[in-house]
Amino acid sequence: MHAWRRSTVGALVAAILSLPLATPSASAAPYTTPTQPPALAAPAPAGVCPGHEAPPGPPAREETVAMAPVAVPQQPVGGARLGGCGDVLPDGAAPPPAVSAAGWVVADLDSGAVLAAHDPHGRQRPASTLKILTTLVVRAQLDPDADVVVAPEDVQVDGSKAGIGPGGHYSVRQLLAGLLLNSGNDTAMALARTMGGVPATLQAMQARAEQLGALDTRPATPSGLDGPGMSTSAYDLAVFFRVALRDPLVRETLAAPTVPFPGFADRPGFMLANDDPLLHTYPGAFAGKTGFTDAARHTFVGAAERNGRRLVVALVRAEQHPVRMMAQAGALLDYGFGLPPTASVGTVVDARPVEPTPAPAPAPAPVAIAPAPATHPVRAWAVAATVALVLIAGTGIVLARRRRG
Repeated sequence: MHAWRRSTVGALVAAILSLPLATPSASAAPYTTPTQPPALAAPAPAGVCPGHEAPPGPPAREETVAMAPVAVPQQPVGGARLGGCGDVLPDGAAPPPAVSAAGWVVADLDSGAVLAAHDPHGRQRPASTLKILTTLVVRAQLDPDADVVVAPEDVQVDGSKAGIGPGGHYSVRQLLAGLLLNSGNDTAMALARTMGGVPATLQAMQARAEQLGALDTRPATPSGLDGPGMSTSAYDLAVFFRVALRDPLVRETLAAPTVPFPGFADRPGFMLANDDPLLHTYPGAFAGKTGFTDAARHTFVGAAERNGRRLVVALVRAEQHPVRMMAQAGALLDYGFGLPPTASVGTVVDARPVEPTPAPAPAPAPVAIAPAPATHPVRAWAVAATVALVLIAGTGIVLARRRRG
């Protein structure tokens, strides 16, 4: 009996050990270490014209310091259609007049409706049309009747000058006249010094441009002379001019054919003449500002009224052919006045648009983790049975020994 028990237990153990080891199911996914999802690339801004993130070359010698282009908004300021690179016209409108400007805008001065445009957000150099932005900052910070004594460094500037002199006394109002009517770079420097210096003035100009939604603009000089990173657009010039003409002092100054201007030292005063050609040649014109540098070419922003309707026109990177630029500006104004008042392809804003909040990135998909391999069911039953038999066999041996003893 004892020998039988031993042989039986041994046979069972051998059978159990011969069973195949359990393995994970072939259909179960193997364990993998969770990883971070790949970074999502930022979407390309809508409506960006190739090569128009910065003004085209060749650069001026003053632009030798390399600067990154001004950031392009995700959506074109003023409306989706204004992101167009070519003509942007109302449905069914006739073709616009042929002009040499790389970019232009015609808009309603009062409502802000853009009637027609060509590459309105294309970045170009502003030249002296930037003095309109300088004027906005001056009007916000300085008393027009404050007295300014000209310093020698104010007149040590290139380009056009109003004719101020060291030691001369001028009111801010008079310096603004020299800035706007005669495009005085000397008066721009005197005003900038009075506002705390050129860096502080440029910082204020940049902040004002961004506040107004003129996001194509980066000033490099208070006068509009070329400098590192200088940038604007026809659209932004329309923004500045529309806001500036709400100021009675600016509007009256730009409309004046001449303004009395003081002399300095032993030099007598003289009459400062308005150099806006549109004012003298286009019926209904009442304000304008020209600009020119070799790199910027010709720029212009102006306004005119006809039958109670007021329009603003802005041109950048234009040439004086096939006809003079003022004739081109007049042709664009005629085109705008010929469009119905309800025509609109966008809006000239006067505040920075609120950009939509980007949607949060989707959460990564959960990683499937396979359960730990389960013991083969037959092997588990066999082990339990073996344990029971061993216990039974051991008990029987003990009882047999007791009986024999």
